[in-house]
Amino acid sequence: MSRPYTLFTGQWADLPFEEVAKLASGWGYDGLEIAVSGDHLDAWRWDEPGYVESKLAVLAKYNLKVWAISNHLKGQAVCDDPIDFRHEAIVGAKVWGDGDPEGVRQRAAEEMKHTARLAKALGVDTVVGFTGSSIWQYVAMFPPVPAAVIEAGYQDFADRWNPILDVFDECGVRFAHEVHPSEIAYDYWTTVRTLEAIGHREAFGLNWDPSHFMWQGIDPVSFIWDFKDRIYHVDCKDTKLRPTGRNTVMGSHLPWGDPRRGWDFVSAGRGDVPWESSFRALAAIGYTGPISVEWEDAGMDRLHGAPEALAALKKFDFPPSNTSFDAAFSSKP
Repeated sequence: MSRPYTLFTGQWADLPFEEVAKLASGWGYDGLEIAVSGDHLDAWRWDEPGYVESKLAVLAKYNLKVWAISNHLKGQAVCDDPIDFRHEAIVGAKVWGDGDPEGVRQRAAEEMKHTARLAKALGVDTVVGFTGSSIWQYVAMFPPVPAAVIEAGYQDFADRWNPILDVFDECGVRFAHEVHPSEIAYDYWTTVRTLEAIGHREAFGLNWDPSHFMWQGIDPVSFIWDFKDRIYHVDCKDTKLRPTGRNTVMGSHLPWGDPRRGWDFVSAGRGDVPWESSFRALAAIGYTGPISVEWEDAGMDRLHGAPEALAALKKFDFPPSNTSFDAAFSSKP
């Protein structure tokens, strides 16, 4: 049986939820990874009579399903330091409030708890998102940063996220953290350290998105195998590398799509992600969850790109084998 394909709605939150559902259905998607953003989902309304039913009705109208929801933007504010104008632009008025940094973090944490409750109400067992980080600001490690400061950052993450994960456990829902620069886990070794910080509790796993691995030089296929018990969800976004000696991995503070960048996000199938090897690795670890297209490409119209990405990924994908190789060749003629 083929894995279901969903469209992540985070990059479509400027459109009404029903319009996105109609588009995705017409393009051949099986469902949506619905973002808690725009009018798509509001976590604070999780227990409002009729609210969840209205969202499920829209999905049913367009023959779509939901296997996961996401709340990247509010998760970002749980641990971030500093909290500033960037967060005001993404967290919404309810979480921003008066802008007091600790108040923003606390309200963001409360929304993440509501997101677990919303997921349960929708019949979904996975929430995808970010964690934020109080120590990402020290990534260059200069001026020198004492080891104690880094350790305190992981402890801050554990202190803030364990109470959130307690609610996830109560709801029977898992959190799939997207390993991503600016988060507490952004590469291989920070992922190891992050899992250690929370005692490897099962409520906390990973969202595999290879686009962020490529420009950092992380092997996305090995990552699947090494963290096989923690791959709770898959987002597919592609990255095109173009280092020239002038164009570098740091991006040079240049906007997306600028040809002077050393890399850029592109529509799936147009970049350097080894999709077939990745899908084979996902099959090997027994991943049967959704393949969610997170479409981003500054140089392409999204109405063209989203259906193209779906077709490109399906070309690389295949149903996992249900036949033993050894058994097949040991059969008597």
